[in-house]
Amino acid sequence: MGFIGDSMESIRSLQIRQAITQIVSLGMIVTSALIIWKGLMCVTGSESPVVVVLSGSMEPGFKRGDILFLHMSEDPIRTGEIVVFNVDGREIPIVHRVIKVHERKDTGVIDILTKGDNNFGDDRLLYAHGQLWLQQHHIMGRAVGYLPYVGWVTIIMTEKPFIKYLLIGALGLLVITKESEWYEDIFETKFVLVVHLAYVGHEKTIRDALVDVNTLHRKKKILNCLKLSMYLKRRFIGGT
Repeated sequence: MGFIGDSMESIRSLQIRQAITQIVSLGMIVTSALIIWKGLMCVTGSESPVVVVLSGSMEPGFKRGDILFLHMSEDPIRTGEIVVFNVDGREIPIVHRVIKVHERKDTGVIDILTKGDNNFGDDRLLYAHGQLWLQQHHIMGRAVGYLPYVGWVTIIMTEKPFIKYLLIGALGLLVITKESEWYEDIFETKFVLVVHLAYVGHEKTIRDALVDVNTLHRKKKILNCLKLSMYLKRRFIGGT
């Protein structure tokens, strides 16, 4: 019975290792996404390399749901450029066109005025109270490319938060349970194999069998529990 106890302990250890592996895998996915985002920030020079157009103020050029790719160089902002900017007191950035650039002679500070292509007037009503111009630090980046309609996923998740949480939960569950079926097959096969080998007097091969099962599992060379059982039976017990 000592061999069976040791083997069951090996199975429990595998379960713990499996859970740790799944958690680490989920963490690596999140970390990889953050690294990619930070890398894009460094390459583009923009704190937000990708933004979604949330309104129709830039139609017909850009429609609601389009994704814009931003780049922020050291070149001065020019009239006619499409920029993404933040307004003091507002969390959501705005995508509009620069219609006027003014340099103050006394300080050299650049004043910027923007307007939506589909709007009747400039953006001074959108700026903070008493603010007439944007400055360079308000600009997040210039639009250098776009993908139409791809941003609708973000809009839907923003307007309907429960969909966002549902999607995040589903993705997390998918990552965590990705190998659960494999693990169940391995667990059941190990248990049956250990009991059978101990019963018929093949105790010396139990540890070898467990190691062999783990090796096959890692290499993904088995399709299901039945195939694995037949393989181990031929290898350790004999028969067809």
